[in-house]
Amino acid sequence: MAEPTGAEGGALPEDQCIRYGTPQGRWVMLAMILGSSVALLDGTVVNVALPVIGQDFDANVSGLQWTLNGYLLALASLILLGGSLGDRFGRRRVFLVGVVWFGLASLLCGLAVSMPMLIAARILQGIGGALMTPGSLAILQATFHPADRGRAIGAWSGLSGIATAIGPFVGGYLIAAFSWRYIFLINLPVVALIVPIALRHVPETSDPTSARQLDFAGAVAGALGLAGATFALIEGPERGATSLSVLAAAVMGLGALAAFVLIEERSRHPMVPLDIFSSGQFVWANVVTVTIYAALGSVFFLLVLQLQQVLGYTPLQAGMAALPVTVLLLLLSARAGALSSRIGPRLPMTAGPLISAVGIALMIRITAGAGYIATVLPAVTVFGIGLALTVAPLTTTVLAAAESRHAGVASGVNNAVARAAQLLAVAVLPVLAGITGDAYTNPEVFASGFRTAVLIAAGLLAGGGAVAWFTISNDVGRVEPAAASRPQGLRCEFQAPTLRTAVRQ
Repeated sequence: MAEPTGAEGGALPEDQCIRYGTPQGRWVMLAMILGSSVALLDGTVVNVALPVIGQDFDANVSGLQWTLNGYLLALASLILLGGSLGDRFGRRRVFLVGVVWFGLASLLCGLAVSMPMLIAARILQGIGGALMTPGSLAILQATFHPADRGRAIGAWSGLSGIATAIGPFVGGYLIAAFSWRYIFLINLPVVALIVPIALRHVPETSDPTSARQLDFAGAVAGALGLAGATFALIEGPERGATSLSVLAAAVMGLGALAAFVLIEERSRHPMVPLDIFSSGQFVWANVVTVTIYAALGSVFFLLVLQLQQVLGYTPLQAGMAALPVTVLLLLLSARAGALSSRIGPRLPMTAGPLISAVGIALMIRITAGAGYIATVLPAVTVFGIGLALTVAPLTTTVLAAAESRHAGVASGVNNAVARAAQLLAVAVLPVLAGITGDAYTNPEVFASGFRTAVLIAAGLLAGGGAVAWFTISNDVGRVEPAAASRPQGLRCEFQAPTLRTAVRQ
């Protein structure tokens, strides 16, 4: 593999920039879209497969939680390091390592013979995702001509998002026709296609101005902190809060998180420069992120279980039930972003979570014997409208609130915050709702806990909307018409990548 090259900021020289619509441009787009799609596809199909996996391995609720959180934990902990590795050693190189790693981990998931083996393989998948996910967008930013960059990123976002939309259908079909194992094994032919395309058609770029020393100590401390906290929260109800292993994990987690702050404060090359949090708007936007993605992660974890265990849906029916949310995101997110640029982000970031809270509250009507059209569809539709109104303004606000030199870090921090919020919510919310042990196999007990959980999630979203109204300034992320129409000079220079909404889902 050729050594990384890059002009100032880590982009190709101007005369080597790729144009959208050229043969090479199409090959680069295909490789990056396929790379993002396998990660997104896995995120949606695993939820659908949880009841079947639980039955095969005779797993309790904590086993199902770890099946999701093992992946999210590794991804949230290492995604910033993955971006840094790409800047330092070459974005194509790190992207390909992530793709191959993800493929091998998918194979292990498909061959798992026990729940511990599946969870370990899911953690390995998360590591691969952390190497692969930031690289796909960074490569588009660094290689395409500025005049074509917007079209390339828009196509990447929309076409990658299709994987989220078809994921439940594909997963449900594979489970019904073959086995849940095929939701992981289907990644292998995609990986086998990505590797030769990327090697042949994707140019290598790196950032010559990036730090020569990587913040491995910060990455390890962050990962241990999240792992300890997650273990204590998930295993506490099963093993008891006074269990030695639970107490040790809690102490390790809190100690490692404190060490992470100290490391970042003193490091010459911090993974997360702490001065990024000097912006109040950045901090509050991330608080809103926590509430939204905590609700999102916990609701979809529990909703597919409610539909299958209480309403008797098949995996395919359960997967398709939430499809309107993804469709609404694909149709409305860009329009919501444009609206936020015109009027400012405060109103969309307030109204969106409040509308989503109403949608989640409507889910208390999803009970045994309830019909899809009368109960499930209205709830997921209202929830999807609110979510589509929120996510693009939220992403724009996070990036606009940080200094331009921290744009890439701000995007990565917000992405990590979203993942961490999801994994902690999946760990905590079932406990608060009384869904522990084998409760998911008892329809009556699970249904009662589900009602409690969705009301808590609705409260989280309503709180996020209130926070946005009182803290988010309309000046953040708003573009004046004159500025928006002003011609910009076209230079083939690298701009810090934005991990857009499609990456997070």
